[in-house]
Amino acid sequence: MAVMDTGTAAAVRLRITEIFASVQGESSRVGLPTVFVRLTGCPLRCTWCDTAYAFTGGSSRALDDILAEVARHGLRHVCVTGGEPLAQKGCLALLSALCDAGHEVSLETSGALDISEVDARVSRVMDLKAPGSGEVAKNRYENMALLRAHDEVKIVLADAADYDWARAQITTHALDRRCSVLLSPVAGALDPAELAEWVVRDRLPVRFQLQLHKILWNDARGR
Repeated sequence: MAVMDTGTAAAVRLRITEIFASVQGESSRVGLPTVFVRLTGCPLRCTWCDTAYAFTGGSSRALDDILAEVARHGLRHVCVTGGEPLAQKGCLALLSALCDAGHEVSLETSGALDISEVDARVSRVMDLKAPGSGEVAKNRYENMALLRAHDEVKIVLADAADYDWARAQITTHALDRRCSVLLSPVAGALDPAELAEWVVRDRLPVRFQLQLHKILWNDARGR
Protein backbone atom coordinates (compact mmCIF):
# COMPACT_ATOMS: atom_id res chain seq x y z
CA MET A 1 0.00 0.00 0.00
CA ALA A 2 1.37 3.43 -0.91
CA VAL A 3 1.83 5.78 2.05
CA MET A 4 1.61 9.56 1.77
CA ASP A 5 2.88 11.96 4.40
CA THR A 6 0.48 14.53 5.84
CA GLY A 7 1.89 17.38 3.79
CA THR A 8 1.57 15.52 0.51
CA ALA A 9 -1.98 14.35 1.29
CA ALA A 10 -3.02 17.90 2.15
CA ALA A 11 -1.87 19.02 -1.30
CA VAL A 12 -3.87 16.34 -3.14
CA ARG A 13 -6.49 17.61 -5.55
CA LEU A 14 -8.81 15.47 -7.65
CA ARG A 15 -11.07 16.32 -10.56
CA ILE A 16 -14.57 15.39 -9.40
CA THR A 17 -17.65 15.12 -11.61
CA GLU A 18 -20.09 14.70 -8.73
CA ILE A 19 -20.59 13.48 -5.17
CA PHE A 20 -24.06 12.19 -4.36
CA ALA A 21 -25.96 9.73 -2.17
CA SER A 22 -28.01 6.84 -3.58
CA VAL A 23 -30.33 4.37 -1.87
CA GLN A 24 -29.55 1.82 -4.58
CA GLY A 25 -25.91 1.24 -3.74
CA GLU A 26 -23.51 -0.36 -6.21
CA SER A 27 -23.10 -3.95 -7.38
CA SER A 28 -21.77 -5.54 -4.20
CA ARG A 29 -23.94 -3.38 -1.94
CA VAL A 30 -27.27 -3.18 -3.70
CA GLY A 31 -29.88 -1.87 -1.30
CA LEU A 32 -27.36 -0.18 1.00
CA PRO A 33 -27.42 3.63 0.89
CA THR A 34 -24.08 4.70 -0.54
CA VAL A 35 -22.22 7.94 -1.24
CA PHE A 36 -20.74 7.91 -4.74
CA VAL A 37 -17.63 9.94 -5.53
CA ARG A 38 -17.40 10.07 -9.32
CA LEU A 39 -14.00 11.10 -10.60
CA THR A 40 -13.75 12.68 -14.02
CA GLY A 41 -12.67 9.94 -16.39
CA CYS A 42 -13.19 8.16 -19.68
CA PRO A 43 -16.55 7.58 -21.41
CA LEU A 44 -18.50 4.55 -20.19
CA ARG A 45 -21.59 2.60 -21.22
CA CYS A 46 -24.11 1.72 -18.54
CA THR A 47 -24.78 -2.03 -18.66
CA TRP A 48 -28.09 -1.57 -16.87
CA CYS A 49 -29.74 0.78 -19.35
CA ASP A 50 -27.26 0.49 -22.25
CA THR A 51 -26.78 4.26 -22.28
CA ALA A 52 -23.49 5.86 -23.27
CA TYR A 53 -22.26 8.60 -20.96
CA ALA A 54 -19.03 10.14 -19.76
CA PHE A 55 -17.69 11.50 -16.50
CA THR A 56 -16.39 14.71 -18.03
CA GLY A 57 -15.91 18.27 -16.89
CA GLY A 58 -16.13 18.49 -13.14
CA SER A 59 -13.99 20.63 -10.91
CA SER A 60 -10.68 20.33 -9.12
CA ARG A 61 -11.36 19.64 -5.44
CA ALA A 62 -9.03 19.46 -2.45
CA LEU A 63 -8.94 16.18 -0.53
CA ASP A 64 -10.26 17.75 2.69
CA ASP A 65 -13.16 19.32 0.78
CA ILE A 66 -14.11 15.95 -0.73
CA LEU A 67 -13.99 14.24 2.68
CA ALA A 68 -16.16 16.98 4.22
CA GLU A 69 -18.82 16.68 1.50
CA VAL A 70 -18.90 12.88 1.86
CA ALA A 71 -19.29 13.26 5.64
CA ARG A 72 -22.26 15.62 5.22
CA HIS A 73 -24.30 12.75 3.77
CA GLY A 74 -23.92 10.83 7.02
CA LEU A 75 -23.57 7.42 5.33
CA ARG A 76 -21.06 4.70 6.09
CA HIS A 77 -20.67 3.20 2.59
CA VAL A 78 -18.70 5.09 -0.05
CA CYS A 79 -18.00 4.02 -3.65
CA VAL A 80 -15.28 5.77 -5.68
CA THR A 81 -15.76 5.36 -9.41
CA GLY A 82 -15.46 7.09 -12.75
CA GLY A 83 -13.68 5.77 -15.81
CA GLU A 84 -10.05 5.08 -14.95
CA PRO A 85 -9.77 6.55 -11.43
CA LEU A 86 -6.25 5.37 -10.70
CA ALA A 87 -5.04 7.50 -13.58
CA GLN A 88 -5.38 10.19 -10.92
CA LYS A 89 -2.81 9.00 -8.36
CA GLY A 90 -4.42 11.17 -5.70
CA CYS A 91 -7.24 8.63 -5.73
CA LEU A 92 -5.02 6.37 -3.59
CA ALA A 93 -4.83 9.04 -0.89
CA LEU A 94 -8.59 9.59 -1.07
CA LEU A 95 -9.33 5.89 -0.60
CA SER A 96 -7.07 5.65 2.44
CA ALA A 97 -8.46 8.87 3.93
CA LEU A 98 -12.05 7.62 3.57
CA CYS A 99 -11.10 4.38 5.35
CA ASP A 100 -9.36 6.36 8.11
CA ALA A 101 -12.57 8.36 8.57
CA GLY A 102 -14.46 5.13 9.34
CA HIS A 103 -16.17 4.55 6.00
CA GLU A 104 -16.55 1.18 4.29
CA VAL A 105 -15.03 1.98 0.91
CA SER A 106 -15.22 0.31 -2.48
CA LEU A 107 -13.47 1.18 -5.72
CA GLU A 108 -15.20 0.30 -8.99
CA THR A 109 -12.40 0.03 -11.50
CA SER A 110 -11.59 -1.30 -14.95
CA GLY A 111 -9.86 -4.64 -15.30
CA ALA A 112 -7.14 -2.73 -17.12
CA LEU A 113 -5.81 -1.20 -13.91
CA ASP A 114 -3.10 -2.41 -11.54
CA ILE A 115 -4.89 -2.72 -8.20
CA SER A 116 -1.80 -3.63 -6.16
CA GLU A 117 -1.39 -0.10 -4.73
CA VAL A 118 -4.95 0.21 -3.42
CA ASP A 119 -5.36 0.30 0.38
CA ALA A 120 -6.04 -3.25 1.62
CA ARG A 121 -9.13 -2.02 3.48
CA VAL A 122 -10.85 -1.06 0.21
CA SER A 123 -13.16 -3.49 -1.61
CA ARG A 124 -12.30 -3.55 -5.29
CA VAL A 125 -15.15 -4.06 -7.79
CA MET A 126 -13.19 -5.03 -10.91
CA ASP A 127 -14.77 -5.06 -14.35
CA LEU A 128 -13.60 -7.95 -16.52
CA LYS A 129 -14.18 -7.15 -20.19
CA ALA A 130 -15.93 -9.89 -22.19
CA PRO A 131 -15.28 -10.31 -25.96
CA GLY A 132 -18.65 -8.77 -26.84
CA SER A 133 -17.51 -5.46 -25.35
CA GLY A 134 -14.74 -5.11 -27.92
CA GLU A 135 -12.38 -4.23 -25.06
CA VAL A 136 -11.14 -7.66 -24.01
CA ALA A 137 -7.53 -6.59 -24.71
CA LYS A 138 -7.78 -4.24 -21.72
CA ASN A 139 -8.07 -7.11 -19.24
CA ARG A 140 -5.19 -7.28 -16.80
CA TYR A 141 -5.17 -10.91 -15.79
CA GLU A 142 -2.35 -10.49 -13.28
CA ASN A 143 -4.90 -8.67 -11.11
CA MET A 144 -6.63 -12.01 -10.53
CA ALA A 145 -3.93 -13.13 -8.10
CA LEU A 146 -4.47 -9.96 -6.03
CA LEU A 147 -8.21 -10.41 -5.44
CA ARG A 148 -9.44 -11.05 -1.89
CA ALA A 149 -12.67 -12.29 -0.34
CA HIS A 150 -14.18 -8.80 0.02
CA ASP A 151 -13.48 -7.89 -3.61
CA GLU A 152 -15.77 -8.56 -6.58
CA VAL A 153 -15.34 -9.30 -10.27
CA LYS A 154 -18.12 -7.98 -12.52
CA ILE A 155 -18.39 -9.47 -16.03
CA VAL A 156 -20.70 -7.72 -18.50
CA LEU A 157 -22.33 -10.11 -20.99
CA ALA A 158 -23.79 -9.29 -24.39
CA ASP A 159 -24.53 -12.80 -25.72
CA ALA A 160 -24.15 -16.56 -25.21
CA ALA A 161 -20.54 -16.46 -26.42
CA ASP A 162 -19.72 -13.96 -23.68
CA TYR A 163 -21.32 -16.27 -21.12
CA ASP A 164 -19.23 -19.23 -22.30
CA TRP A 165 -16.11 -17.05 -22.11
CA ALA A 166 -17.03 -15.84 -18.60
CA ARG A 167 -17.61 -19.41 -17.42
CA ALA A 168 -14.16 -20.37 -18.72
CA GLN A 169 -12.52 -17.40 -16.93
CA ILE A 170 -14.25 -18.23 -13.66
CA THR A 171 -13.00 -21.82 -13.89
CA THR A 172 -9.49 -21.06 -15.15
CA HIS A 173 -8.77 -18.42 -12.52
CA ALA A 174 -10.89 -20.03 -9.75
CA LEU A 175 -12.51 -16.63 -9.34
CA ASP A 176 -15.35 -17.89 -7.15
CA ARG A 177 -12.76 -19.13 -4.62
CA ARG A 178 -11.10 -15.73 -4.49
CA CYS A 179 -14.03 -13.34 -4.33
CA SER A 180 -17.64 -12.71 -5.31
CA VAL A 181 -18.43 -12.90 -9.04
CA LEU A 182 -21.26 -10.91 -10.62
CA LEU A 183 -22.63 -11.44 -14.13
CA SER A 184 -24.32 -8.38 -15.63
CA PRO A 185 -26.30 -8.72 -18.88
CA VAL A 186 -26.38 -5.76 -21.26
CA ALA A 187 -29.93 -4.42 -21.33
CA GLY A 188 -31.74 -5.41 -24.50
CA ALA A 189 -28.91 -7.64 -25.72
CA LEU A 190 -29.25 -10.68 -23.47
CA ASP A 191 -32.41 -12.08 -21.86
CA PRO A 192 -31.83 -12.11 -18.06
CA ALA A 193 -34.19 -15.09 -17.68
CA GLU A 194 -32.10 -17.08 -20.16
CA LEU A 195 -28.93 -16.08 -18.29
CA ALA A 196 -30.54 -17.31 -15.07
CA GLU A 197 -31.27 -20.67 -16.71
CA TRP A 198 -27.64 -21.03 -17.84
CA VAL A 199 -26.32 -20.19 -14.38
CA VAL A 200 -28.60 -22.73 -12.69
CA ARG A 201 -27.91 -25.36 -15.37
CA ASP A 202 -24.14 -25.02 -14.98
CA ARG A 203 -24.27 -24.60 -11.17
CA LEU A 204 -22.12 -21.54 -11.67
CA PRO A 205 -21.23 -20.00 -8.26
CA VAL A 206 -22.09 -16.42 -9.18
CA ARG A 207 -24.58 -13.64 -8.59
CA PHE A 208 -26.25 -11.84 -11.45
CA GLN A 209 -28.19 -8.67 -12.07
CA LEU A 210 -31.74 -8.53 -13.32
CA GLN A 211 -33.62 -5.44 -14.42
CA LEU A 212 -37.32 -5.78 -13.64
CA HIS A 213 -39.59 -2.76 -14.03
CA LYS A 214 -36.51 -0.54 -13.89
CA ILE A 215 -35.51 -1.90 -10.48
CA LEU A 216 -32.18 -3.66 -10.05
CA TRP A 217 -32.39 -7.02 -8.31
CA ASN A 218 -29.68 -9.50 -7.31
CA ASP A 219 -30.67 -13.09 -7.97
CA ALA A 220 -28.64 -15.57 -5.92
CA ARG A 221 -30.14 -18.74 -7.39
CA GLY A 222 -26.78 -19.56 -8.92
CA ARG A 223 -25.21 -20.05 -5.48
